Amino acid sequence: MDERQRTHDPRRRALAIGVFDGLHRGHAEVIKRLLDHARTNDLISCVVTFDPHPALVLAPERAPRLLATLDQRVAGLRAWGVDEVRVVHFDAARSRQGATDFVQEILVGELAASIVVVGEDFRFGHDREGSPSLLASLGARHDFSVDAITIRGRDAKWSSTAVREALERGDVEAANEILGRSFALRGLVVRGDARGREIGFPTANVAVALHQQLPRVGIYAGATKVGETWWPAAISVGRRPQFYEAGAVLVEVHLPGFAGDLYDETLDVLFWQRLRDEARYDTLEALIDQIGRDVAETQEIFRVATAQDRFLLG
Repeated sequence: MDERQRTHDPRRRALAIGVFDGLHRGHAEVIKRLLDHARTNDLISCVVTFDPHPALVLAPERAPRLLATLDQRVAGLRAWGVDEVRVVHFDAARSRQGATDFVQEILVGELAASIVVVGEDFRFGHDREGSPSLLASLGARHDFSVDAITIRGRDAKWSSTAVREALERGDVEAANEILGRSFALRGLVVRGDARGREIGFPTANVAVALHQQLPRVGIYAGATKVGETWWPAAISVGRRPQFYEAGAVLVEVHLPGFAGDLYDETLDVLFWQRLRDEARYDTLEALIDQIGRDVAETQEIFRVATAQDRFLLG
């Protein structure tokens, strides 16, 4: 348990439990129900989440790429109005803890649960033995109730997996529909080899987290905020085949009209629309012409979004 999050408020809590990777529309429904219970019953609203993602400990070779950093998750939950966010450190010892012991230690002993809200497919404890029905039986023993809710959109289930699948296709608009806001990569701007500057389109090289889910390689239009100002962002997720035979996938962002220094700044880069595949051109001039068209299209997408006040910031 992150001791920095501890509170000594004697009131009992309404809890929601889960990883909440990406904070999609289904998660929003869980949190809405949590806040409703907290207001109705004069409880502290608290989200219990885990870091690292349990799959990274249990099966790192099969673990899903993450849609958000821990900082993004905590900030998003706070923005939704949650009073507390408790981060439970997940390691090998925690993975061996039974569901009953977890409930007694964390939900009852540390957090004084009164109501616990989970998704209907929530699982917890050693070998995923815990389920909403087991949680409800433990609640009857320890004086808390359980509200297990269905998380589903009109046409399909809202899930982090569905968001990842959309991003892997490069369909950021479908991902954003499930998220209810723009997918955003957060990372520190680091020094690169200045290829973009050499051809007239300087880029910020955004270093993302090791296990971060990236959209499919390609060119995208989006936005990012520097200080208090939003800028259009022409985004490359790719290996730069014009200059290199092979290489790591990089996230590079060009901000048309921006002339400042972004080194060592942390940017949240929002993805709005896929423009095209990454490609190698016959000449450098052909690449420069294409980038110019990408930038113009990005600026127009940004202009329309700004005029319609539909940033989808989340």
